[in-house]
Amino acid sequence: MASRHNIAAGAEAELPEYAGPYRLESHLGSGGMGVVHLARSTSGMQVAVKVVHAEFAKDPEFRGRFRQEVGAARKVSGAFTAPVVDADPEAGRPWMATLFIPGPTLSGHVKRNGPMDPAQLRRLMAGLAEALRDIHRVGVVHRDLKPSNVLLADDGPKVIDFGISRPKDSELRTETGKLIGTPPFMAPEQFRRPREVGPAADVFALGSVLVHAATGRGPFDSDSPYVVAYQVVHDEPDLTGLPEDLAPLVLRCLAKEPEDRPTPDELMRELRSVAASYDTQAFIPAQRTSEERDPEPEQRPKRGFTGPRRPRTGRRGRVALVTAAAVVALGVAAGAVLWPGDGDGPKREAEGGKPAAASAVPAWAVEPSPKDGGLPRCAQEDRRLLCAQPGLVSALDPADGRVLWRYEPAEGGVAGRAPEVSGGLAHVLTHGGRRLEALDPASGERRWELDVSAYRGFRFAGDMLVLISADGGARGVDSATGRARWERRIPGLGDAQALSFPGNPWLFTARTSADGTRTRVRSIDPEDGTVRWDAPFDGTVVPVGATDGEVFLVVGGGAYGEVTAVVRYSPASGATRRVALSESLGQAQAGVRDGTVYLLGAGGSLVAVDLRAGRQRWSVQTGVSQGSAPVSDGRHVYLSAADGRLLAVDAAEGRLAGQTDPRLNPDAAAATADLPAPALGGGRVHATAPDGTVFAVDARSPGTW
Repeated sequence: MASRHNIAAGAEAELPEYAGPYRLESHLGSGGMGVVHLARSTSGMQVAVKVVHAEFAKDPEFRGRFRQEVGAARKVSGAFTAPVVDADPEAGRPWMATLFIPGPTLSGHVKRNGPMDPAQLRRLMAGLAEALRDIHRVGVVHRDLKPSNVLLADDGPKVIDFGISRPKDSELRTETGKLIGTPPFMAPEQFRRPREVGPAADVFALGSVLVHAATGRGPFDSDSPYVVAYQVVHDEPDLTGLPEDLAPLVLRCLAKEPEDRPTPDELMRELRSVAASYDTQAFIPAQRTSEERDPEPEQRPKRGFTGPRRPRTGRRGRVALVTAAAVVALGVAAGAVLWPGDGDGPKREAEGGKPAAASAVPAWAVEPSPKDGGLPRCAQEDRRLLCAQPGLVSALDPADGRVLWRYEPAEGGVAGRAPEVSGGLAHVLTHGGRRLEALDPASGERRWELDVSAYRGFRFAGDMLVLISADGGARGVDSATGRARWERRIPGLGDAQALSFPGNPWLFTARTSADGTRTRVRSIDPEDGTVRWDAPFDGTVVPVGATDGEVFLVVGGGAYGEVTAVVRYSPASGATRRVALSESLGQAQAGVRDGTVYLLGAGGSLVAVDLRAGRQRWSVQTGVSQGSAPVSDGRHVYLSAADGRLLAVDAAEGRLAGQTDPRLNPDAAAATADLPAPALGGGRVHATAPDGTVFAVDARSPGTW
């Protein structure tokens, strides 16, 4: 079979001449998941063919995502979407062919020609409303409607790219509210209640797209994604520049609450009253050439694993949006049932076909909750591994995985976060996130409980629990007894991000200015609520780790939370050391060990930055499509992947040292919004997988995994 060499440099430079029966003629664009080609069928019909990157073809998780995209796109057929002509998600290189739509993207048109005139805006709004009507009628929510996903054809706009769409009634779960979408075009509920996103979110995005088309900017406009997120949730949109007859309708689309937004059918009725003869024909007849297509070039790291690259998605955790919209919702209920340990034993990994390593540390795997399942989230306690799943808390013996006890809340289940060990007790969030229960890690008996529904969030630091109110008030509670020790107002706490780190006794807060140019970081003594130190930083920074003498922070830049640098701050002297990254990392997660910050970016790049030496040590492409925060024991860096793999990277050289086999969720509709980091202890790495398994491997010999 002939190969083509005129596409691009690197791994995609040589591509097959055909995808199924379609001859690939030219390169139209590329993204995180694949490359889009202009192609022709045997009869000469032009189609746009998306071919998944070769690396992704090896990843079962991405094959699943691609199947979902194909399924969603096939469901949707209307005048304002690009119909699927053919697809083969099971091919060696999965592909999907849609009818080729000549015309630029809306984002490209606005960049080249400026804002649309009122007549064009009415036709655009009508076309997008009809497209959403067709999409929603078949039970699909797009979730990423934005200018680059709208093609301007000569007969009206076409909505494309169903890569993160989801059925309205899907069992697909986001366990802790991973942000999925593009911040300037996301609805408030996508930040506040990701698990409750429905068709109304697409209507909100339509309103944002209209503002962009009319003005060249969004209704909530800032270079900082943190500021955009806050504005989306709390501020009124800026509709300056919209035609007077469309502004009220766009304002309704941008209502904060989903139930206050019009449906697509209501939008079309309203548009008929605004302009009785709006014309969806003769839209924008510009032909799209291969040069005009909006490519999304990928940054190639210096090294690479044999594995998939990851498209940019939403993210979790420490480099999350610094906004009140990102806090945990808390509430209340009562009662629980304790299950005594029943001696459930683990499965030895040697039984699964892989030989057991010649090591004093045996590998094991166990399902703590065979009946309920769900991704376990675990914390390492001195002599136990404490794990939480949706309906269960359990304690495992870290040496062999034996279940020591189980505790099942009587109502509301267990919230999607790992138990937190503080004051000698294990604290779990139950009853739909409304109650905090403190359990004896030795027996699973409940020692105390607390209604936390009145607080916007909480943090454990040292042996204290700090409850945080929306008005900046804070209450310190003894983690061991549940008794309040102090209560006070802390300036700026109400809208600040609160953080704490394992092994460090202090609470930290980070508050970024509305324009994103300054961040104030404070260290608070959790024993009495007093401020230990207060330091200003330029730009948007977020603490990601701390020791007694230094704090490590990441610097966010760019439009969607790219990390551009890492900073070490010494509170005693006020000195800072800043190390710029060789390439920015989108939506990075961080782990710190011995002065080195490890960052895993949304594209799969893992970077090590030595703040004490003042340099970036290495950068490697992991091929992980969705990963946990990295952790390190000094010898290796460990991270979990969404397909259940545990990966180890040599901490000195940045090369792959070993990985386990995938442990896929048997429920193909289930998904995990964020992944818990592995836990280290006793010479083992303890990790969890989407199939409900907790497993342990020898930390010293990843090559035997």
